[in-house]
Parts: sequence; structure tokens; C-alpha cells
Amino acid sequence: MAGFAAPASAEEAALPYDLTETDDMAFPGAAETPPARYIQSGDIDENILLPGARTDDDDDADRKWSRDYFAVAAGVMSTPDYNGSDDRRFLPAVYLRGRYEGFSFSTRGTNFQVDLIRHRRGQKIDWKFGPIVSLRADRTGSVKDPRVDLLPDRKMAVEMGIFTGVTKTGVITSAYDQIGFRVVALKDISGRHGSWTASPTIDYGTPLSKRAFVGISASMNIYGKGFGRYYFDVDPLGSAASGLPVYTGAGQKATIGKYTLGMAGAYALSGDLRKGFVLIGGAQYGRMGDRYADSPIVADAGSADQWLFGGGLAYQF
Repeated sequence: MAGFAAPASAEEAALPYDLTETDDMAFPGAAETPPARYIQSGDIDENILLPGARTDDDDDADRKWSRDYFAVAAGVMSTPDYNGSDDRRFLPAVYLRGRYEGFSFSTRGTNFQVDLIRHRRGQKIDWKFGPIVSLRADRTGSVKDPRVDLLPDRKMAVEMGIFTGVTKTGVITSAYDQIGFRVVALKDISGRHGSWTASPTIDYGTPLSKRAFVGISASMNIYGKGFGRYYFDVDPLGSAASGLPVYTGAGQKATIGKYTLGMAGAYALSGDLRKGFVLIGGAQYGRMGDRYADSPIVADAGSADQWLFGGGLAYQF
């Protein structure tokens, strides 16, 4: 559901349990009540191990593009109350993904992306490129820590950008494991933090059997100056209201704001990862970068160590 990186499509013709494109190995973005900030967190790596939909029909020699499919997942997440918090919430999670005529798309809460490079049947190297739109609503409502709750609320940010990357099938354990690299870059178009974020990710996944699939990922989140200033600095008015010290270090320069490591897996209840019901779950560890870890909302009121856990049920057809 919303947080890690998973491989893209495997060869469709020969593989008895084809793995279709896994655009993002994340725990599906979670829904917050009432604000939307937990529907989608831009700091959760977006890869979920949700392997492919249906078997390939080798008799269909005229089919040029990878098979169409659709998948929906729902579950629950345990996530920090805000980015940098040491309080936790349990939240519902939802995820949709599909492919039509070679074009892949996915939603994760308030995040939507489309891969404009069509996926051909049986290809070993899968290039990705397309637009992405996301809503970021961290700290738009009340938070559990009383000091951070006294800081001014943040407004919903609308971010747009692109993602690009490449995945290679058949690299280490078999002809069907996958390794991938991608970058997501987003720019605030709503005038909230007025800045940008970039997230390079590397991931690896492999089938263990016709029923099971596992994957790991590593990524970093790089933030522009305006992002750090808006979400992590504390100005004199905020300090007077909350009792937290004044801080300006996060907004002084663009820097790495967070590192993440993730692991996730899938197990087919139907006995076949390509179709039917699939159990999915995983965990992600994040560590705030130095300038962000030194922010009072992290150092005094939260924690630089950030854990996310989730699990749920997917259905593919």
C-alpha cells in the first residue's frame, strides 16, 4: 500500500506467473480524517508489490502490447502523525492501478500518475516517463503533539511534475527478477511552500513462487529551500505561540530531507499472483536529514526515526 519501490513488468510470454508493472511499491496512500494529508504523503516511497493481473495468452500472436489489467487494494497503515512526528495513527489505505493498450496508470490516495511510454509484450527493459499530480497536506489539521499543534496550520499544496526511470527484468536470481531506478520531481503550483521536491529510488523484487513475491527499495527525498522553510522552520511568532525555539536551518538551502529503506511482499490467496485476491504488506524505515532532524518539530517534539507499517488485500482482474 503506500511506501516502497517495486519492479516493472516481467517477460509475459514464457513466465508462468507473469508480473505486470508495479508502478510503486508503497502502501496505498492512506486517508486522514478530516484533512487529506494522510490520504497521500509525498514522503512515502510509492512502490507496492502488487504483481500482475492475468496469464498471457501465447496463442494471441497478434497482440503487440502487454495485457490490459486492473487492480484495487485496500488496507490499513500505521504512520507518523506528521512528517517528523513520534506520535502514530492508524489509517485506512486505498490503491488503484491498471494498464490499457500498453499505457499504465496508478492512483495512491491523492496521487495520480500515467506512464506515457507504452509497454510492449515480452520486453526485458521497461522505460518509464509521464506526468504526476499530488496533493500535500502535512499539518493542515490538528496534530497530537500540543506544541506543534499551536504552530500555524499549513494549507493544502498542489504539486505537479514528472517521473522517469527504467526497469530491467532477469538480473540476479532468475530470468524474472527485476531491478529498477526512477526519479520523481514535483513543483508546488498552488503557492503554498512554493518550492520543489525530488525523489530518486532504486528497487529490487523477485518472485519466490507462483504464490509469493518480495521486494526491497531505497530512496531519498530532496527538498528545496521553500519546502524546508514552510514545513520545518519555526519563526518568532510560531515560537511564541508554541514554546518551541526559533529555527531557520531547514530553509537555508536545498538538501536531503529524508532517507528511506523499505521491504514489502505479496501472497496470492488464489494460488496465482496474476489474478484474484492477494495479501500485501510491508514496512518502511525513514531517517530525517540533518537540517530537518534539527528542526524543533522533530528534535524537541518528534523523532528523526520514522517508521511506517501497513497491510491489506488486493484484487486483480
